[in-house]
Amino acid sequence: MARIEINKLTKEFGSLTALDDVSLRLEKGQIVGLLGPNGSGKTTLIKILNGLLTPTAGTVKINDMEPGVGTKKIVAYLPDRNALPDYMTTDQLMGLYADFFEDFNAAKAAAMIDDLGIDRKQTMKKMSKGTKEKLQLCLVMAREAQVYLLDEPIGGVDPATRDYILRTIISNYNEDAVVIISTHLISDIESVLDDVIFLKEGRVVLHDTADNLREEKGESVDQLFREVFKC
Repeated sequence: MARIEINKLTKEFGSLTALDDVSLRLEKGQIVGLLGPNGSGKTTLIKILNGLLTPTAGTVKINDMEPGVGTKKIVAYLPDRNALPDYMTTDQLMGLYADFFEDFNAAKAAAMIDDLGIDRKQTMKKMSKGTKEKLQLCLVMAREAQVYLLDEPIGGVDPATRDYILRTIISNYNEDAVVIISTHLISDIESVLDDVIFLKEGRVVLHDTADNLREEKGESVDQLFREVFKC
């Protein structure tokens, strides 16, 4: 069962501090909103959790393991831009995922892909930006992972597709998993969130359950976000 522990995490790029003394504990069975404006450190944190960046200071543990070869077997990652070979067809990409990930459920991927009307024989190069995003999400959510790291999964798609994507996320992760959704489109995902993290200039300025926030503040997470991050 998934557990993420982050302790005093700092990440610097030269003179720029992208993450500053971040400490978080996330438990299984949660959909977590990692929320903040562009440049707040969301993508940096997700890349560290996925083992693509190393911390300047502090520690990160996923099921008591540091991000690396061991965690890649249980972490499913959706980057904020296409990272798949664009010369490959949908069927070939499904084969690629099946080869790389033991937990990939090909039948589940096929069902989602067909449901969205994605052409199995078409290469990614010929797909629209929205179709590429939908395909990538289907491949990621078809893994029976323990941690899902989704970086801006609804950024470039229309509202109807956003609804489908959110339903896909809700219905395709298991109750022992943690789902982290990084986004600045709060109103679109608020209804699915169990837990909320506000990142501002690399620091955690708020971490609580979505229900607690609505109860204590008497307003939606989206309204609260606009207050905290107003220019």
